Amino acid sequence: MDEEKTWIIQAQQGSDEAFTYLVETYQRPVYNLCYRMLGVADYAEDAAQESFLRAYKNLHRYDIKRSFATWLLSIAAHYCIDKLRRKKLPSFSLHDDEGTPREYIPDTSAIHPEKALLYTDQSAEMQELLQSLGEMDRAAIILRYWHEASEVEIAESLNISVSAVKSRLFRARRQLGELWQEAENEKTSLGERMPYGSPAF
Repeated sequence: MDEEKTWIIQAQQGSDEAFTYLVETYQRPVYNLCYRMLGVADYAEDAAQESFLRAYKNLHRYDIKRSFATWLLSIAAHYCIDKLRRKKLPSFSLHDDEGTPREYIPDTSAIHPEKALLYTDQSAEMQELLQSLGEMDRAAIILRYWHEASEVEIAESLNISVSAVKSRLFRARRQLGELWQEAENEKTSLGERMPYGSPAF
C-alpha cells in the first residue's frame, strides 16, 4: 500500500495529523481549481476551505479504490458549480443539455486553451475567457487541461456520461478558441490604429 493510501486510511480512522497531510498535499490543486472556476482569489480561498471541510465530513464515504485526487477535485468542482448557480453570475454555454450527446470530430481549427496560454503568455487572459463558459463546461475544461484528468475521471467527477464530457470539451474548446482569436484580432486592430501604443499619439 502506498504512503498516500496509508494517510487516507488513518484520516478515515480519525487522525487529524493524517488529514492535515492530505490538505497540505492537495491545497494547491484544489485552490487552483476553485480560482479557475470562480475567478476571484478571496472566493477561491473560501471555496477551497469549504471543499476540504466537506471532504473531512465525508471521508468515511470515500472508496479507497478510487483516485483520491479525483474524489477531492470533484467535491471542489461541485461546490464551485453550486456557488456560481446560486449567485447566477453571467455565463453562457453553446451546448444544449437536452437530447443524447453525440460524438464529435476533433475541430482542428479550434485553439486549445493550453496553446492559447502559450501564445498569449498571459494567464489572466485565459482566466477571463474561462468565465465566459457555463459552469459545467468550465469545470470539464479545467479538470482536463489544468489537472490532466481523463474523460472517464471527468465523467465520474461531474456525474455525467463520457459522451457528455466529450461534447462539453469539444464545444468549450471551440468557444475558447473563437473568443481568444477575437481578442487577438482586437489587439491587432488597436495596434494598427495606435502604432506607438498610446492614444496620445
